[in-house]
Amino acid sequence: MSIRFVYVTTSSEEEAARIGKTIVEQRLAACANVIKSMRSFYWWEGAVQDDNESILILKTKEELVGKLVEAVKSLHSYDVPCVVTLPVMEGNLDFLKWVKEETFN
Repeated sequence: MSIRFVYVTTSSEEEAARIGKTIVEQRLAACANVIKSMRSFYWWEGAVQDDNESILILKTKEELVGKLVEAVKSLHSYDVPCVVTLPVMEGNLDFLKWVKEETFN
């Protein structure tokens, strides 16, 4: 079973919630977690930026990652949003089965 966690940074808790809810409603992810606040430093347009952002973590099947990434990009306010996947190597098999059963498209 190939499950992926998808890590997304967003401009706010509200944006993370909006994107997460939409992705779950579309069955591209079984679950969305929003972490309210983090501080980010990054290069953008030739200068180091210092911003507060929120984190969105989505749980999905490997075969849905392409569609999920495209959906997040279409919903996101950033020109180049961070949307990256992490493989789930092992864990609670009942949970991993649930992720697989709740995602389809």
